Amino acid sequence: MIKRDAFERILASMHEAALDDTRWSSASALIDDALGVHGNCLAFADLNSSKELQFSFVGIFFRGQRHHELEREYLEDYYSLDERVPRFGKVPDSKLHHITDLFTEEELKHSVVYNDFAPRMHARNSIILRLDGPEGLSFCWGINDPVEGSDWSSARLDSIRRLLPHIRQYMRVRQALGSAGALGASLTQMLDTTGAGIIQLDRHGRIVEMNDLARDLLRTGDGLFDARGSLFARTPQDNAKLQGVLNRALPPFGTQGVGGSTVVRRASALPLAVHVNPVDRQETDYGVWPVAALMLVVDPASRHRIDPAMAGAVLGLTKMESQVAVLLAEGRSVAQIAAAFGRKESTIRWHVKQMSSKLGLSRQVDLVRLVLSLPGAQRASILNV
Repeated sequence: MIKRDAFERILASMHEAALDDTRWSSASALIDDALGVHGNCLAFADLNSSKELQFSFVGIFFRGQRHHELEREYLEDYYSLDERVPRFGKVPDSKLHHITDLFTEEELKHSVVYNDFAPRMHARNSIILRLDGPEGLSFCWGINDPVEGSDWSSARLDSIRRLLPHIRQYMRVRQALGSAGALGASLTQMLDTTGAGIIQLDRHGRIVEMNDLARDLLRTGDGLFDARGSLFARTPQDNAKLQGVLNRALPPFGTQGVGGSTVVRRASALPLAVHVNPVDRQETDYGVWPVAALMLVVDPASRHRIDPAMAGAVLGLTKMESQVAVLLAEGRSVAQIAAAFGRKESTIRWHVKQMSSKLGLSRQVDLVRLVLSLPGAQRASILNV
């Protein structure tokens, strides 16, 4: 198992990386050292309703050093040949797999990805997994071969599992920042963000500063509110969860904080998603040195959406069809759409079938890609690196 001090260093580095892309190399190096492996690689991908992955970012790191040439080579020469990709979207979330689990016996003998590329990656005995996040986003993580020996001990595998909730939280924060258009912004610059509520907290959980959207959300008092500079949720159940997240992110002095997320329900609108990220290196932005945690409050009603009317006009869809198409493109499942409209899932599938026939499409994924190709429908990237 990873020793406590090493684990806390990893967490602190991941908190920094969530707010600053250039810090991921340091977090990656600490993970490699703690696990005793050659390196690790990460990828962000869209997981559509057909369980097909479409990668938007691939990063390959050996002991903290990023290898751009290997990334380019994989995407240009090997990605289209990688037998694992169509299978990887169908494996269970969070389940650890040996790389050999995703190849057939015949592929292990002849696959150029496994036999040519994986050895150069020190990854012929690697562990890979997928973590699903919001809006159909998936975080794919590969942990390269152990430096010593070829076996994956139960202790090493348990250490990977121990890291998974924190990797997932890193992904949530990155996605929230990306959707808000705040990737790469300093703590001060984030206060100009209009895509999410930004609240900066001191080590006692009191508000240091916030942006206009957060101020408006607190002013309504529907869901979240502040009292004497501290944050609360309106319902006792939601408030207990919120205070738990804040207490873990802002523990007593000398104890490592842990990032976390929760949902705050509202009486008159969709729930707010709340993400809290400790700010462990306050000297990175001297002007806001009292800040000990950053809270991101995502209001679904304030996010940029594809206009269903525009999609319907361009594609020749009915009002209901265009609404279903847009929600699919935004990552909602058929079940979620059915629940939102109070319809049966079979009804939503019928609408999808009607649209596919009307547009000459054979797969739901093609419908999603068509909607996402419309002007103004491009999704924000989760990473700038």
